[in-house]
Amino acid sequence: FWFRFDFGIIPPANLEAGLAALPLLIVVQAALFFHYGLYRGVWRFASLPDLLRILKAVVVGVSIAAFVLFIITRLQDVPRTAFVMYGLFLIGLLSGPRFIYRWFKDRRRYQELGARVLIIGAGRAGEMLVRDMLRDPNHGYLPVGFIDDHRSKAGMDVHGIRVLGRSRQIGEFAQKLDIDTLLIAMPSATSKQMRRIANYCERTGLPVLTLPKLSEFLSAKTSLGSLRTLDIGDLLGREPIELSWMEIGQGLIDKSILISGGGGSIGSELCRQVARLGPKRLVVFEKSEFNLYTIDRELRTSFPDLEIHSVLGDICDAVAVGQAMKRFQPEVIYHAAAYKHVPLLEGQIREAVRNNILGTVTMARAADAAGVGTFVTVSTDKAVNPTSVMGMTKRISEVWCQNSNSRSDTNFVTVRFGNVLNSAGSVVPLFRQQIESGGPVTVTHPEVERYFMTISEASQLIMQAGVLGSGGEIYVLDMGEPMLVQYLAEQMIRLSGKVPGDDIKIEYVGLRPGEKMFEELFHEREALRSTAHNKIMLAQFREVEWNRLSGFIADLESATEKYDNLRLRAMMLELVPEAIGQREHTPDVVPIQGASDAI
Repeated sequence: FWFRFDFGIIPPANLEAGLAALPLLIVVQAALFFHYGLYRGVWRFASLPDLLRILKAVVVGVSIAAFVLFIITRLQDVPRTAFVMYGLFLIGLLSGPRFIYRWFKDRRRYQELGARVLIIGAGRAGEMLVRDMLRDPNHGYLPVGFIDDHRSKAGMDVHGIRVLGRSRQIGEFAQKLDIDTLLIAMPSATSKQMRRIANYCERTGLPVLTLPKLSEFLSAKTSLGSLRTLDIGDLLGREPIELSWMEIGQGLIDKSILISGGGGSIGSELCRQVARLGPKRLVVFEKSEFNLYTIDRELRTSFPDLEIHSVLGDICDAVAVGQAMKRFQPEVIYHAAAYKHVPLLEGQIREAVRNNILGTVTMARAADAAGVGTFVTVSTDKAVNPTSVMGMTKRISEVWCQNSNSRSDTNFVTVRFGNVLNSAGSVVPLFRQQIESGGPVTVTHPEVERYFMTISEASQLIMQAGVLGSGGEIYVLDMGEPMLVQYLAEQMIRLSGKVPGDDIKIEYVGLRPGEKMFEELFHEREALRSTAHNKIMLAQFREVEWNRLSGFIADLESATEKYDNLRLRAMMLELVPEAIGQREHTPDVVPIQGASDAI
């Protein structure tokens, strides 16, 4: 009534009518508050359902009181607007303290339990992360501010969190706001942008978390569970790869797919990528029991509706391979099984030949006999002008697959690329282990350089090349610019929050057996041509007389059975005469009839 009369004196008649109605309002509202359970709510957890109960109790109470007063007094001397004002005031008085109390308690909880986070990137990904943080403080993050280089966002608020400044001010705000963790929410950023942001972040000495790149997402959902530590792969000097997923999907959907070496680094990622596209059947062929168990469990958890068959077998076992072809009738094969450790294989020539060459021959012959549509073999840049046993075996595997194409209804496609970051036995896990143990980090030579690609990028481009090929081709993946291994080591040390040379030493240990100073992606006689995909090039096919090649494989099988390592090396050198530095290990090279130019 007081508000209705502009905070002035209430006329006596209206005051008397209001006081007479007060007992009725108290009784009616108390009964409705009890009925709707307002006394049972815990203020600490006040939420939208609590607000709805308050609204119901007030609206129903005001309606009942107005109806009863109308029956008794015809609302004489009771202003009609008083009921509206009464309802609004009551809603505010009941809900306001509850939500203010919850806000205060939540803020205290964030401050007590949450790490103070500065988020770089105020786009959609950053907004979704802040929303998750505010919704559930148990994640342990307290968003303090945003950093974004878009001038239009400066000073704006996202869920109440201010965009403070630009990336060059990361260090300034990290110190001023007592930040505990930096979080990069820029999944679509280029590697150049990531390197610049990472450089600012590294100077703070704070932990840095990031979201995966868009190419790594298995779903479009961004959440706190996607966060991971900033990795060297995030700084790789190459623009994001755009794939023709529609074309890849059309080549794989509703088909039976077999992946050899499916438990390895590349093979397991191929399994994940293929499974996403909805094949009719996915067959994982793997020699390692543990690796097979691991990928089998992961795939069955992530893709419960997919028909998955895990086969424990050796690609050199023609019976096991043939049985898998007969039972599962694959239409596409990704042959990723191979030995890859260069220095180790220098002393294991027989096993390198047996697995990498004869295993590939066994798989290719079985694919031809089973009428497989496409056979994609995974090769390496070490097959170009090889300096190692491993490189020679992979080059000969390429030759067999290329030359099998013209004699088979199966399309044989070869995909060649460089080093894969974080793959088993690669330099990145080694450097990480050395950094964690306090160093030193061992680099072979200050000028040694390599091409690098992430596992997901390599797997996706293998799939893309598989649908491009019509058979007989060698597809060479665009690896970007080669990177000094020394730079890789320095970046990994910085990402760990330490200073190269001061906290962690770098030692140069010299090239190991079979290693090169630099890698090449194609031979000088392999003229490259462009393809429909700008990240995939086509190397010109070099044909070898089939009888000569078949006889060579038969001789390799014979020398393998006799465990004649000297003969095996000599034979490979005759077929791959461009091999560099291998002849010194074989003083008496036995010529192979028909051998001539490099293949």
